[in-house]
Amino acid sequence: MKMGDVNGDGVLDTVYLYGQFNGPPGIFADNITLVIQDGRSTKSTTVHLKNNAGYNGRLFLGDFNKDGIPDIMVSMDTGGSGGYGIFYIYSFRNNRVQELFNVDNYNGTYAFQVHYEDFYKVRVESSELNVLFMIDISTKGSDYLSQYYNENGILKNPVQGGALAIGGLYPIITDNKSYQFDLLALQRIIGPTNVDTLGYIENILSWQDTEFISNRLTVSVLGVDIK
Repeated sequence: MKMGDVNGDGVLDTVYLYGQFNGPPGIFADNITLVIQDGRSTKSTTVHLKNNAGYNGRLFLGDFNKDGIPDIMVSMDTGGSGGYGIFYIYSFRNNRVQELFNVDNYNGTYAFQVHYEDFYKVRVESSELNVLFMIDISTKGSDYLSQYYNENGILKNPVQGGALAIGGLYPIITDNKSYQFDLLALQRIIGPTNVDTLGYIENILSWQDTEFISNRLTVSVLGVDIK
């Protein structure tokens, strides 16, 4: 439960996230539902989530669409080795529900292909977004590299990795002069197996007019010991 003036009428409203536990209360719930209670009239509005089961369901209130009124962010984790997240953001200005962010739409837009290249390179690209990143994996060690490359650095066979669906979505403030929030979205880049993390796609999203747009799309890689 969170409290904030999410409809903009000057009176605090109450935002609830309900879920059903199978057995004793725990961190996993299904039938997760968002309920907004108008502080002035006490009338409740229910929002049914398409993806409504997960771990660690949580709420965050903050202004994402730059209208001066807090919006409602719903987050939950799917569990499992993929580390996927489920995220929705809603505006409730003037008691009208407007969806600002939908995890399925995001995953459909920011999809990437990952291919190993000769000479210890990994190509991360999206033709739809017209963007290409190259990751140097030459520091992964001979035991790892010899699985895929011959002694001359040429691939023995084609090798594919993957860019997983969004795993983290974090409200951030990029302008210290305002209390308006942007978003940092993270997707994990993997090799042929899920445990083989090559890096992360980091996407900073800002609200513009009627939607979130990408302000900065980068790839980050993990450091290695230089000894």
